[in-house]
Formats: sequence, C-alpha cells, structure tokens
Amino acid sequence: MLNVRQVSLIIFMYTAVSKTLLYPTQLSGISGRDLLFSAGVDFLIQGAVVWATAYLISRTDKTFFRMLADRFGKVAARVIFGFFAAFFLFVTIYPLFEQKSYVHTVFYDNMPMLPLFLPVFFFLVYAGSKNFKNIGRCADICLPIFLVSAAFLLATGVGEADFSNLLPVLKTPVSKVFSGALATSYRFIEPCWLLMFAGNVQKSRHTAAKITLSYVAAAAIVLFFLAVFYGVYANLAPSRHFAVSKISLYFSAIDVIGRVDLSALYALEIVMLFALVLNIQLAVYCLSLCTGFKDAACLSLAASAVLAIILIALNNGFGAIEKFFSSWAWIAVVLFAVAAPLSAWAIRGKNDT
Repeated sequence: MLNVRQVSLIIFMYTAVSKTLLYPTQLSGISGRDLLFSAGVDFLIQGAVVWATAYLISRTDKTFFRMLADRFGKVAARVIFGFFAAFFLFVTIYPLFEQKSYVHTVFYDNMPMLPLFLPVFFFLVYAGSKNFKNIGRCADICLPIFLVSAAFLLATGVGEADFSNLLPVLKTPVSKVFSGALATSYRFIEPCWLLMFAGNVQKSRHTAAKITLSYVAAAAIVLFFLAVFYGVYANLAPSRHFAVSKISLYFSAIDVIGRVDLSALYALEIVMLFALVLNIQLAVYCLSLCTGFKDAACLSLAASAVLAIILIALNNGFGAIEKFFSSWAWIAVVLFAVAAPLSAWAIRGKNDT
C-alpha cells in the first residue's frame, strides 16, 4: 500500500524530472518564446484529470481492475489491462532512448553509446519487479536528492537568464502554441499512474487536494525551468539539447572551480531512472493482472527484454522515434491518460461516491 504522502511525492518529483532533458528543446523549437503557454496547456488539461483521478481514488477502495471486472467481467478487464501494459511499455520507449543519449552525451561521450547503457537493464529488471510498497519507499528516498540537485541547478542558471527574452508574449501563432502542446503531450501521463494506484492508497484527509497541489508544484518548477532555459539561450534554445545540463554552463564559478554541476546532474539522474522504471513497474502490474501470472521478476524480465530489443534494433533511430512520438503519440495519451481515468468515474461501483 502507498500512503498519500508517497503518491504526492511521486507525482511531484517524477512529473518534474521527466521534463528536464529534451522537453524544453523540443518545445522551444515549436513554440519559440511562448513555450510556457504550450506547457501550460498540457499542465492545465492533465492537472484537471489528475484532480479528477485523485478524487476518485480517495472515494473508493476498489482497484481499477476490480472496477472493470465488476462492470464488464474479468475477461474484459484482463484484455483492457493488457492494453494498459502495452501503453506503459510504449511510453517508456522514448524516455529510454532519451536517457541513453543523455548519459552518453553528458557523462561518457568518449565511450560507445550502446554497451555503455545496456547494463542499466539489470537495474530495470530488478526495480521493475518491485511492488507498490517499494515504489513508495523509493519516492521517500529520492525526495532530498531531487530537491538539492534541482535547487542547485536552477540557482546556477537563474542568475544568467535574461527573462526579457520571453517578451513579447503570445506573438507566436496560436496554432504553434497548441501544436507544441500536442507534440509533447506524450510526456504527460500522470493520471495513468494514479489510476493504477487506485485501491492501493491508504485513506487520508484531503487526498485529492494534496495530490493535485503536488502536481501544481511540479508544474511550477517545470515552467520556471523552461523560463530559465529560454532566458539563457533565447533563439538558440532549440539547438541546446539536454537542457538540464546546459543552464549552469554560464555560471561564473564554473570557470574557477570546474564542473561542480556534474555532481548535481549525477544525483538528478538517479531520480530520472526511478521515474523511468515506474512505467515498467506499472506495466508488470498490468501484465500480472492480465495474465494471472504472479511472478513479477519474470514479467519484469520479459518487459525489459522487449525494451532492450527495441533499443538495440533502433539504436541509431532516435530521430525517427522522436518524430513518430511527436506526430502520433498524442492519440495514445488521449485514450489512456485522459479518457480512461475520466471513464473510471462511470464504471465505479454504486457504493463509491
């Protein structure tokens, strides 16, 4: 079981940290100086769904699988959870390639990329087999790491940012603002996490408010980070990959004491890996309910093997993957991260209010 504090931490940290690598670069390339408005569109839409889902899980003791089984039967519930397992693996593909490229570019650019990154699958297999209780403990451990590293990186960048680069606002065509929101919407799947947590969260007062406020706090951090990044690089922002490693480069002390920011980047990478593995953990959870097979270690091995095969087969195809996700992944997001969480209200039991 998770408690509300742990769920709130997951929503807070993993929402923020999953949007610090290529998200600012992609968004600035589409929306320019109005990237904050594109991000705001996604945060507003998903924030509303997060609140609705959080409120639902605070009012029921049923898991989403139980809701489906009670309304449509166990066979239908298993089929639907099979689709959810596929969805969680699907939305792991892009951040997996993103992480691979980030680790190679920022930390070990003189080493071969693929052999360097493949050992991470040992961690993914192990962590992917853990239950909700372990997910909550990892969130508790990651909190101080995230707060210290994120605060340090933002502090080193904010002094070098010229926020006038964001002016004048709303001069970008509205179509591009919404295009930016749509093209990067695959990074906004937090309601799916909450939906899977249903029935596995201890009762608490103001559950929906606490979880929603944690999402608002994450949104504020991301928007501030986007502002700092564009304030530092302005029109050059679309060419500056891995934003979180770039905003501190102009910090005056770097020239004197060296790349002390690398320690913070290493620490933040730990939180990024836990955010990445959460999707695998939830895919394993869905596969277990779909198949009735209870060996989480074997299911985690199978899920990680699928991702490893995709990583090896498409090793040099990150550009094509990015283009595909930007063009088509929004369809899956609408179905699984918007429609499904909201539809849970329609299938909840009569005694759940």
